[in-house]
Amino acid sequence: MENHFFVDSDELSPKALEIKHRIESDPKARTNHMEYLPGMDVLKSDICEKVMSHMKSYDYSKYTALDVRRALNHERCTIDDFKALLSPAAEPFLEEMAKRASQETSKHFGNTVYIFTPIYIANYCENYCIYCGFNCYNKINRLKLSLEEIEHEMKVISDSGMEEILILTGESPAMSDVRYIGEACKVARKYFRMVGIEVYPVNVSDYKYLHECGADYVTVFQETYDTDRYEQLHLMGNKRIWPYRFDAQERALMGGMRGVAFSALLGLSDFRKDALATALHVFFLQRKYPHAEMSLSCPRLRPIINNETINPLDVGEKQLCQILCAYRIFLPFAGITVSSRESAQFRNGIVKIAATKVSAGVSTGIGDHEDKYEKRKEATDVHGDEQFEIADERSLQNMYSDISAEGLQPVLNDYIFTS
Repeated sequence: MENHFFVDSDELSPKALEIKHRIESDPKARTNHMEYLPGMDVLKSDICEKVMSHMKSYDYSKYTALDVRRALNHERCTIDDFKALLSPAAEPFLEEMAKRASQETSKHFGNTVYIFTPIYIANYCENYCIYCGFNCYNKINRLKLSLEEIEHEMKVISDSGMEEILILTGESPAMSDVRYIGEACKVARKYFRMVGIEVYPVNVSDYKYLHECGADYVTVFQETYDTDRYEQLHLMGNKRIWPYRFDAQERALMGGMRGVAFSALLGLSDFRKDALATALHVFFLQRKYPHAEMSLSCPRLRPIINNETINPLDVGEKQLCQILCAYRIFLPFAGITVSSRESAQFRNGIVKIAATKVSAGVSTGIGDHEDKYEKRKEATDVHGDEQFEIADERSLQNMYSDISAEGLQPVLNDYIFTS
């Protein structure tokens, strides 16, 4: 598979350019992406072996229409059924898959759709991931919010009616350490009933600390489960260590988190194999930790600053819909989130079929929620650039109204806390 990404090198320092070129040109200069770094928790878990065994042996070309029909006729979807539903042979059955997925969604979630919003509090990053707008060699405006600025942003969001927030940072332990993220969680708990974090993977003790600070759940994108492709795309930084990232959700559960979310970034590699691995990651971990809430996201590549040509390889909306329907049939109890990377039209449709959560009032930049929510014509504050371009810019009010118009029940939160 060709590499369709690039990083703008304009105005990098001579030393930064030298390091960048050395890393790109000399594989020996790179850290072994399959070996843990000192200080990283190493889990003795069999989950990874199970997932990768299925993914590596998955030959989706062998499945036929008969296999798909058999899968749809089964009351319970097996792993092999799921493989058939992800295969090209299932594409002509998309309408039937959508009908079955809709029935499963209604059975387990009723007609509810949950709404949340993300808040990016820093965009400094120490990783060189060549498809990401935050990567350390991409020339963008960098910003880290102070705790006062975080509280101001969160109050603006809370005043809009939002009750669930997802805190995100770039992956820089130096600029956004665990204590900083923990303090942000404490602030968030003052304004929101559900607090999620999507930050760099950390050790069990750090997840325990973040949970004590107020975090309820952890989201980690594996990006791609294809270890060879992963090595090509992640050239520098702790994120380069593939197995440490893979075990992040299990470490989070060991640290006391109530829930975890999984995803591959569809379009980085073979999307059918990545979709299979993502769902099996949930499937096997769910059996090991049956008390935990688990959910899937389904992001596709989006353009970034200095590279507007980034788009998902071979993953159109039809393929995305197939994946989501297969997810729902195979994992009927799992939550499924469809982000603002997708169009309003697609999201309006998929919440009636398989998705259970959507974001609203989204900004992937740093410190600009007040401008966005209050629609100020001129931004007077300094903002940090966004991680990627979004496709659906609807506010909470518009999203709430549109979901209701579809005959569904928008939900801001359904958790009751005793303390």
